[in-house]
Amino acid sequence: MLLDESEFDVHLKLWVLRIPCQHCKLATRILNGYMLDKPRVKPITEDPTSRKNRYIILSEKVQNQDLSDIPKEKLDELKGLCEIEVVPYSLTLGYSYWSADHVLKQILPAGFEVPSSFETIGQIAHLNLHKELLPYKDVIAKVIFDKNYPRIKTVVNKVGTITNEFRVPEFEVLAGEHDMVTEVKQYGATFKLDYSLVYWNSRLEHEHKRLVSLFQPGEIICDMFAGIGPFAIPAAQKGCLVYANDLNPDSIHYLRINAKVNKVEDCIYAYNTDARKFISQLMEVPTSEVKLECNVPSLNTCESCNTKDDVETSAETALLIVDRKGIGDRNNNSLEDVECPSNHDDTSVTSAKRSSSSSHEENGKTRGTDSFKGSGKRGSQNKRMRGSEFTDTKTWEHIDHVIMNLPASAVQFLDVFKGLIQRKYWKGNLPWVHCYCFIRATETPETIIAVVESALSACIQNPIFHRVRDVAPNKAMFCLSFRLPEACCREDDQ
Repeated sequence: MLLDESEFDVHLKLWVLRIPCQHCKLATRILNGYMLDKPRVKPITEDPTSRKNRYIILSEKVQNQDLSDIPKEKLDELKGLCEIEVVPYSLTLGYSYWSADHVLKQILPAGFEVPSSFETIGQIAHLNLHKELLPYKDVIAKVIFDKNYPRIKTVVNKVGTITNEFRVPEFEVLAGEHDMVTEVKQYGATFKLDYSLVYWNSRLEHEHKRLVSLFQPGEIICDMFAGIGPFAIPAAQKGCLVYANDLNPDSIHYLRINAKVNKVEDCIYAYNTDARKFISQLMEVPTSEVKLECNVPSLNTCESCNTKDDVETSAETALLIVDRKGIGDRNNNSLEDVECPSNHDDTSVTSAKRSSSSSHEENGKTRGTDSFKGSGKRGSQNKRMRGSEFTDTKTWEHIDHVIMNLPASAVQFLDVFKGLIQRKYWKGNLPWVHCYCFIRATETPETIIAVVESALSACIQNPIFHRVRDVAPNKAMFCLSFRLPEACCREDDQ
């Protein structure tokens, strides 16, 4: 279907008053309510015959040249101001004037939903057109492109359903540049990505901020499905040490880039492997605690990539030790509007200087309610910890939070925690697990809890559900947060 822009031309036959420039301000006050009132059209324009005058464009309701449609007292006041001249005026409102919503309503058959909203990823507009709109996809894309350029330079539509293991949709470019590399900014962090290769959802921006607001500077975060770092990067900016994993090598590639762009490469370790293998080896107590000379944690059976380019890893060592000093020397926090819990008790875990996560336990006591609330003061608490040290951080001794942002199947990975932690080596509280899931209209939070407890073979105490967003009329995304049960630990070397 081709778009004929001339079909949207609307020709208006109007009247204008020729007024000396110096009297325009007062004249417009007198004519208030009788001038042209159209969005993005100025009622005062230049007089093509003289620089000393201006045209005041009258409303469509003023139809007579004698201005009899304007009250006499207003005309008398205007004539007492200056000599006026009534001139015929033609105005054409063309395709460029009308909004995308207006144009699409004229194009699409009656009863069709107008797709005037779309997800924006940098300069890319992502449509998700329903089946009945596919015959009109090209003209819809052209209108959206025309009405949003240069902010939008590429318009794409998702093709089919997500079937690959990396959760990356297949797209077709409908309008604009065939360039899927873009840049997104969220709450002070910058994310570079290739939208055709990695998963990204701009609608989760507030959820990224919410969850990171629960973390304290110095805490250790484990992100099992990290993507390009929407949780990992802001957590590192806050002064946390982050172990981030994703199965998609392109996601890890951009995670490393984003760590450097945001100047937090010293706070993030990135891994490219299966999530089960990642968390298992991260928490497995090594047979011998040999520190790596290169100061980089490595997984003995998977590809490990630190965000530093000049670091070598040892593939033969399962030991995960971070010998880091001065990791928080740079004051580079960009989440200044995030309020953090203030009732944290300082707890020494290994040799790392950090705060314990006890506030979550104190704040979240009600099943099915979201009681993770930030209560701390803004300012210094949210800054990167100056002079803090992550020294000899041993992940089998302590991790504060585990993020599982794979809502379609994250609960299926929870069984990996059964017997994973050796209790005699663990120091402090067991980690908080933040597991994302979908709940359909036929399900309840209790349904999900039953699945979780079955996977863990343990009961969870005081689970907290946070509704993230509705993804379909009968389907919502939730974040279930709970402290890993003691029953998941194993004693000695069971």
